[in-house]
Amino acid sequence: MDINVLVDALTSQEPVADFESWPSPPPVRGDPAANALGVLNDAKEFALWLSPHILDGTGRVLREYYGWSLARATQYLEVLERIASRSGGANITPQLVVTDCEDWEDNRILELAAESGAVLIVSNDDHLLGMSPWRGTAVVDPRAFVAKVDAMRRAQLRVARKSQS
Repeated sequence: MDINVLVDALTSQEPVADFESWPSPPPVRGDPAANALGVLNDAKEFALWLSPHILDGTGRVLREYYGWSLARATQYLEVLERIASRSGGANITPQLVVTDCEDWEDNRILELAAESGAVLIVSNDDHLLGMSPWRGTAVVDPRAFVAKVDAMRRAQLRVARKSQS
């Protein structure tokens, strides 16, 4: 996930009292970014990978543009690190240098994707979305990601119900 999705997961909806209580499909409702983070919080199918750049950028945006206190932003970043750990991801510092995108910030996301072996990148960024697939890695927006996970989970539920019948 890129910085804007991690920020949108909290700022595009009603304030979240408990950072670890994101909705998760099914059913799909509410904010796509929050649902996407909910999928990762479930730690079933996908892992959240972070880097110091993503954590620093997320905290900076929350503080500078949304008026969050340092303590509140730090609390959210710690939750993201727990989600990453629980889901099989991690906080890593990419050693690769990527210059494929005209946007410097987006290249940091691509570096993390390459270093972590990501199968997809969840982003709202037009630069990144326009590069999909980037080196074989799909770039999808949160709405598409959640819709695909929702469809996959519903199909698994149908199969499980049939086998119990």
